[in-house]
Amino acid sequence: MKESFWGIFVIGLGVLSIFFIVLFQNLTNTDEHNSQLLKEVTEAAMWDAFDYASYRTSGTIRIYREKFVENFIRRYAESVSTTREYTIKFYDINELPPKVSLSVTSGVVGVGGSTQMTFDLQNRIDAILEVPY
Repeated sequence: MKESFWGIFVIGLGVLSIFFIVLFQNLTNTDEHNSQLLKEVTEAAMWDAFDYASYRTSGTIRIYREKFVENFIRRYAESVSTTREYTIKFYDINELPPKVSLSVTSGVVGVGGSTQMTFDLQNRIDAILEVPY
């Protein structure tokens, strides 16, 4: 009887450890995906909002604020999972020189039996557009 309880304990411990491994793997993959996506989408949206007319005429490097926000939200929405909620906050957008500061917060839910855990992942980026001469 004593050996069977040890067997049940080992199996229960194995199931619990697999639950935590899957949960932390989901957190890590989501955070990595969000940070890479944030970096790529920010750079692409800054290039989409680049003011080529002022660069050709006077050589000033600038972006359009409204165009950047529009392109960023469109590109980010095309690439994220539809099962999660995302909160995008724009802290600072400078047109001249082109600099943006923003953060994206998403929630990851882990369910184990009747227990539900929610983790908020926040990724923040401060980006400056560099143009090669």
